[in-house]
Amino acid sequence: QVQLVESGGGLVQAGGSLRLSCAASGRTTGYYVMGWFRQAPGKERAFVAALTRRGNTNYADSVKGRFTISRDNAKNTVYLQMNSLKPEDTAVYYCAVDLFSLVVRTTEYDYDYWGQGTQVTVSS
Repeated sequence: QVQLVESGGGLVQAGGSLRLSCAASGRTTGYYVMGWFRQAPGKERAFVAALTRRGNTNYADSVKGRFTISRDNAKNTVYLQMNSLKPEDTAVYYCAVDLFSLVVRTTEYDYDYWGQGTQVTVSS
């Protein structure tokens, strides 16, 4: 079992920044992928970014150049630095762990554990 606890969401004006954190506990040994998805009202959950334990990353096209994902393996924590935020970034952001892949996968069904979600609201 893996438990994921997210923090860092909130309300920000367009053009602003937020940093999300997700701490993993439980079964955290071995190679695994940590990532972020988001779900806007009335839409399906969508891939945002993820990275492998060795630091290989993948980003959704909509956030490339604005968001940066990073992780601290010693703390089993993944971060999502979000800059130049837009109203369309408004969503609930979920942290997720893929225990069995050595490469980043972008489909939610590939991920084994999920956090409870944190709300990000960007006002115009």
